Order: sequence, then C-alpha cells, then structure tokens
Amino acid sequence: MNMYNVIVIGGGPAGLAAAISAKQEGAEVLLIEREARLGGILKQCIHDGFGLVHFGEKLSGPEYAERFIDKFNEEKIDYKLLAFVTNIQKKSKGFIVSVVTREGVVDYSANTIILATGCRERTAKQVFIHGTRPSGIFTAGTAQHFTNLLGQMPTKKCVILGSGDIGLIMARRLTLEGAKVCGVYEAKRTPSGLTRNIMQCLNDFNIPLFLSHTVTRVFGEDRLTAVEIMEVDEKMKPIRGTSQIVECDALILSVGLIPENEIAEKLNVKLDFRTKGPICDNDFMTNVEGIFSCGNALHVNDLVDYVSESGELAGKAAARYKYGNKQLLNFKISKSILYLVPQRIDLSREDKIVTLYFRSKEVLNNAILQINVDDIVVLEKKYAHLRPPEMQKLEIDFNKLNIKDNSSICIEVKGEIA
Repeated sequence: MNMYNVIVIGGGPAGLAAAISAKQEGAEVLLIEREARLGGILKQCIHDGFGLVHFGEKLSGPEYAERFIDKFNEEKIDYKLLAFVTNIQKKSKGFIVSVVTREGVVDYSANTIILATGCRERTAKQVFIHGTRPSGIFTAGTAQHFTNLLGQMPTKKCVILGSGDIGLIMARRLTLEGAKVCGVYEAKRTPSGLTRNIMQCLNDFNIPLFLSHTVTRVFGEDRLTAVEIMEVDEKMKPIRGTSQIVECDALILSVGLIPENEIAEKLNVKLDFRTKGPICDNDFMTNVEGIFSCGNALHVNDLVDYVSESGELAGKAAARYKYGNKQLLNFKISKSILYLVPQRIDLSREDKIVTLYFRSKEVLNNAILQINVDDIVVLEKKYAHLRPPEMQKLEIDFNKLNIKDNSSICIEVKGEIA
C-alpha cells in the first residue's frame, strides 16, 4: 500500500497551494490530477490581473500557476498526472483511494483528503435555450481553450449570453482577434462580473451590454445562424413582443459555474444549497471527518488569490489534523447574505481566528455587516458598496467574543438597496 498523510485531489491553484502548505507542515503528500499538466484552468487564462492580492503584482494565469508549480517542485511533492479517482473507501481513521493511472489501477492510503476539484460551466440546456442543436454554441471556457491554447478562432460574429467574468474577458479577447461581438446579454438587472472587467473588457472596446435580456432560442442546422433575444421581467421571464433576431455564427455562454463535487457526494459530504459546495468549519473540514475542501470546489471565488488562500489554509489544517471530537457551532445568516463560508466554527480549537468569505444578495450602498452573539451586537464592519459578484473577506478573532457552547451566532448585512 502506498501510504500518505494527505492526498490532494485536483492540481489547479487550490490543489497546488494545499499540497505545498501540507508539505511545509511536515506531511507526506500526494497530488492527483486528471489532466496532463498542473495548473488547472489558469493554463488558458493568458490575460493579466492575477496575483494582485497574493503577490502584490499583476500576473497572467500561466505566470501565476508557474510560481506555485515551481514551489511545488521545490518541495519534491509526489504527484500523478492523467490520473482519475474511481473510488474512495472510508476507514475508521483514514481512507483508501483507488486511482486509474497509465500504470493501471493503484490504491493509496491517506489520513486526510483535500478536495480541490474546481468547478464546471453551465451549459445551454441548463439555462433552457430552445431550438435545434447546431455547432457554434460554446461555453466561455471552451471558447477560451480554442482561442488561447489551440490557436483556433471559434467565431467571426458572436453573441455572448451572461456577464460573468470569463464571458467579459472573452468578449475582449475575441474582439482583439478580429471577431465581431454583437453584444453581451444578461438576464439579471445588474452585471454578474467584476466592475473592473466591465470597464476594461466592454467599455474600453465599445462592446454593448444589455441588461434584463436573454437568449430564448437558437436557429441553424449544421451551424448556428442566428439567436432570438427577448427582454425579461423582474422574475426573469421573457416579455412577449420584445423578441429580436440577431444573426451570428456562435453563441458563447457565460451563465455561471457549478462546483465539482461528485466525489464529495459519494462520500456523503453535506452540500450547502447556496454555494453548491460542502458545508465546512473554520479548518475547511466537511461533515465527514478527515475530508477537507477548498478553492472553487468549496464555493466559486472571484479572485484566484482567494482560491490559493483557502488551499493553503486547508492544507495546513489537513496536515495537522488528529482524529477526535469537534465542538461545532453553526453560523446563522440573514436573508440579505447570498452565502457565507465557512458555515460553522469549531469551538474546541484554541485558535479561533476565522477568515469569513461572503457575498451580499443585493447591490447595497452604505452597508454594515453585524455579528450578533445571543442577540447582542459584538462586531460591526462598514462597507461603502457591496455587490453580489464581488466576494468579501473578513478575518475575525472569535477568541475575543463571549461565545458559549449553546450560543447563537447570527451574521447579517444591512444597507440601502441600490
């Protein structure tokens, strides 16, 4: 049996950071990656803007990944590429991980497992677009892969549905490569991407953004020839009489990301319906003892710097973890918060400094985040603006708060709806 202290599943930014962090804590680490190269999605993200928080400078995706890969190799961490996890068997204190590799089926033993499996994109069928099934309908990530890695232009004239960050970045990228972007259409009344990407990718290139609009139908047999676009109401239902036909040869979808948690579900890890990722504590451990989660598998981050940060924290915690009883207390959140990670705190830990990640449900001005312990406000944090696409990070020392075993911790956000 190949024995390790920690097995990391996923070789993207979260997995690399987790493996490095666990190794630096003295653990024997194995990283398992299904692709032929480490780096995850960063390999195809040739635009800059990565590393501003973590390294204090602007890097492209490959440059950011390379820094972690170099450190990963310096630490001499074991890894398997083109390897697929087929089964994980839980023991009393540990796991047996079955992996298909080029050498065949191999079993590995681990005390703890870190799930850093990332996320996937929603498809056309998941957003209920009607019509035929012609070629020319791509997710934004697929279009990015064709353009940046394969050197193939997927379109000459396209429509982009959804204002997520990848879609905004591809609007600029395709324009620079000579394609015509007819417009970016967003069903919500506010953009889904970061403000900086709206400015740099759309406004700077005169690409129109249409809010409260969606694609309802596609046309074409062998290849896409046009799409039908309609305005939507407050409930995002198409409004009759508002349809228009836009001719194009490609529809690029940037309609959201879903954390990849098939392995977690097989292990009976409980998922948060808000994040679509595991429910975890301040050590990033799930309800299944010894299983940790980090990065976009835990919740979809807006910055890769935060992905790496959660990986580092999960790696350190997994390497240090000793099986035993935890004293968990769940956080309660108000309806004004879209989601909060972690969802609970382990009171048995001496160090109760917790990094909270949250998003507001609405666009709010002059906002205040409040933490209430047993209906008493113990902490307030002011924000000039809060937007759902922009995740907030807050470090709180719960050692300084008067928390008991049966305390009620409620976190809420108040502000003026924009």
